[in-house]
Amino acid sequence: MGGLEEIRNEAVDLENIPIEEVFEQLKCTRQGLTSDEGAQRVEIFGLNKLEEKKESKVLKFLGFMWNPLSWVMEMAAIMAIALANGGGKPPDWQDFVGIIVLLVINSTISFIEENNAGNAAAALMANLAPKTKVLRDGRWGEQEASILVPGDIVSIKLGDIVPADARLLEGDPLKIDQSGLTGESLPVTKNPGDEVFSGSTCKQGEIEAVVIATGVHTFFGKAAHLVDSTNQVGHFQQVLTAIGNFCIVSIAVGIVIEIIVMFPIQRRKYRAGIENLLVLLIGGIPIAMPTVLSVTMAIGSHKLSQQGAITKRMTAIEELAGMDVLCSDKTGTLTLNKLSVDKNLVEVFAKGVDKEHVLLLAARASRVENQDAIDACMVGMLADPKEARAGIREVHFLPFNPTDKRTALTYIDAEGNWHRASKGAPEQIITLCNCKEDVKRKVHSVIEKYAERGLRSLAVARQEVPEKSKDSPGGPWQFIGLLPLFDPPRHDSAETIRKALVLGVNVKMITGDQLAIGKETGRRLGMGTNMYPSSALLGQSKDGSLESLPVDELIEKADGFAGVFPEHKYEIVKRLQEKKHIVGMTGDGVNDAPALKKADIGIAVDDATDAARSASDIVLTEPGLSVIISAVLTSRCIFQRMKNYTTHCSFSVMCYARSMQFPSPSVLCLALCLLP
Repeated sequence: MGGLEEIRNEAVDLENIPIEEVFEQLKCTRQGLTSDEGAQRVEIFGLNKLEEKKESKVLKFLGFMWNPLSWVMEMAAIMAIALANGGGKPPDWQDFVGIIVLLVINSTISFIEENNAGNAAAALMANLAPKTKVLRDGRWGEQEASILVPGDIVSIKLGDIVPADARLLEGDPLKIDQSGLTGESLPVTKNPGDEVFSGSTCKQGEIEAVVIATGVHTFFGKAAHLVDSTNQVGHFQQVLTAIGNFCIVSIAVGIVIEIIVMFPIQRRKYRAGIENLLVLLIGGIPIAMPTVLSVTMAIGSHKLSQQGAITKRMTAIEELAGMDVLCSDKTGTLTLNKLSVDKNLVEVFAKGVDKEHVLLLAARASRVENQDAIDACMVGMLADPKEARAGIREVHFLPFNPTDKRTALTYIDAEGNWHRASKGAPEQIITLCNCKEDVKRKVHSVIEKYAERGLRSLAVARQEVPEKSKDSPGGPWQFIGLLPLFDPPRHDSAETIRKALVLGVNVKMITGDQLAIGKETGRRLGMGTNMYPSSALLGQSKDGSLESLPVDELIEKADGFAGVFPEHKYEIVKRLQEKKHIVGMTGDGVNDAPALKKADIGIAVDDATDAARSASDIVLTEPGLSVIISAVLTSRCIFQRMKNYTTHCSFSVMCYARSMQFPSPSVLCLALCLLP
């Protein structure tokens, strides 16, 4: 089993070696494993699931009483009940009870807030396929996905969630939707020998595959590990800790001075001196501050929820108020994640044909049911989707396949004439139509123009079928036109970005799409086109022209990044934080979860996956980013109130307690914190 240990430690590159070498490295065959071999490998690789950390809720609750502010409160409580018991007077029960009440309130609010945050790793685990079809002991059977180990042979078909990282065996190519993992807008074609990732979904085809990684060793599991290993301490907690440390030092110095002045010099009585020290101890620290701030943030959280932003971590309000960089996912966040055709850029190549007819032919060459993203786009561009089949009778539909790279419909019109319409990759349609050189040059010129603007090209052709048979070759194909495909921005994204810049928040686009598409989206949104491929900045193939510039400086000044993976998003957020920025991150997919957890303020947009919601601090319940601007403004108002309290409360409590000889400073603190 020595070789398998190397695979577990990822010392062998199973993703890129020939498929026959994969079987040699995994010590398995195309007939799969036996049950005994599977059990032995579970001991080496573990179960195919993510570990869920469990912790004691009691210890978690008590943990909120272990911080500098709580230490001072606990010290004051001990002084009130123990040291104050002297001079013929009973213990100071009023102060003791008041302090304990404040301490319990602080811990309870924090515990509830933390408990409601959820477990991001558990949500990631829920995305794994619960069952899968696996070849064990020479027989196919449905098993729990958790029992899979490297070397297992599994079957993947339409609608299945891929249960583990695997390499495809012989068969027809698959269409895989991995947008939740990599951020790509469209399903990708996976050919035999290619790798498919755990957690992605099969949209077309059926094929067998050999498992090469399971559990935390999968691409999916590594994203989960990034989430689980991230334990970000918010600025709010850092501020409270700093205040507590400063107050402890100040109080300690003050108590030493008071003891020297009161007892050896002024000869005060013991009980009077202790009461004076108790006033200093309680008044010298904003003892009710955590409670007041938590209550204020809870009220603010309710206001934000009315605006469509649910705060899972109430201290995120303070983070949101100070946010100066917002890293935004593109697909489904800045854009609609719905392909569209820019009618103004449609190019017509046939005489007597207008742009509307090109769109109609493209819609006819599309499925009206069980559509993929491109078919849905073509049919959706018509004024009425029913027009795609209006006035014609469908004879035969040729579905898309990776070899022909086109679809086609054979149909009969109202006069009884037979026709074909086809749409697909421009090169395939050019070959189909046997275009002349001048037409080829014009087509390639338009394709390059589209590519410069980050637009995908789709070609459309038509044909007469005089033989009136679905199997006949028909007449010559005619090249009709080119369509530019684009994922359009949301209607409010440009305005949201403009308002964010006015508020001092720099917006950076983070996308898994190509660089040209990212730049075109940035141009349309007015957020700049100074974008880089993340692999050039953070990968092994760094762009030579950028080597003279510090990576941190490039990340800080860039308008966005393209071709990103989860570790890239995580690294970008981390580097921005190292440059002392308060970073916000929006996202909706599994691929966004690690960066959402790492960011100072993680924002899961509308329709986000469970993993993204669990890793985030704020969940938007309305589409688009406009609600973020309202949330920023509201949070800044809330933070200003908290700042005013922090600045004046302690001083006021001490002054009132001393000048009015208030018998119980802690009760006064509790009373003040309950005031509206």
